[in-house]
Amino acid sequence: MMNFVFSELSGSKDNFSIERFLYSKGILCVAGCDEAGRGPLAGPVVAACVVLPTDCEHSSFVDSKILTHCKRLELCSRLQEIGAAFGIGIVSEQKIDEINILQGSLLAMKRAVRNLKGPAPEFILVDGKCTIPLLTPQAPLVRGESKSSSIAAASILAKVERDRIMVEYHHQFPVYNFLKNKGYPTLEHRKAIQINGICPIHRKTFRGVKEHVE
Repeated sequence: MMNFVFSELSGSKDNFSIERFLYSKGILCVAGCDEAGRGPLAGPVVAACVVLPTDCEHSSFVDSKILTHCKRLELCSRLQEIGAAFGIGIVSEQKIDEINILQGSLLAMKRAVRNLKGPAPEFILVDGKCTIPLLTPQAPLVRGESKSSSIAAASILAKVERDRIMVEYHHQFPVYNFLKNKGYPTLEHRKAIQINGICPIHRKTFRGVKEHVE
């Protein structure tokens, strides 16, 4: 029944309608969870969990992929200004190679929930098809960033945090230009691997990297 209601609500122009529905059913704390960095050849996967105040301007929080870097930074600052509760979870490239990227993403989201500053969520909206390995009631939402402002806020926070990490790695490994590509398999990045080999933060089980593992 609840999945049916979610499918009906997800078509609403109000991107807080699912959260509002859950609150109307007596749930006291609803969180959104998303990750950034499933596709890159290098660096960690980073997840965020966010609980938005019910009285904030929810429509401001949209899918991070359609926002500029400056706008994402602005919205991250706004999350702090409005008193949103949030947590970050990070899974290293070594762990991704060990357990695969899907399990790494779910682990990152689990850590983000565990690191949430504030009351534990009673219900979690998760971007994608899978749920997080937690006991907390959850609902996966495919393309959740466009259906839930809580998930959208999490996508923004996760993207900003992962970009920050990759900028730091750029200074350690400048030949790959992580400052620009953030570890994604751009033509420039792939050519840099062919010329220079791989570095410690490359994901050794990913195609485009594993061929260069000695």
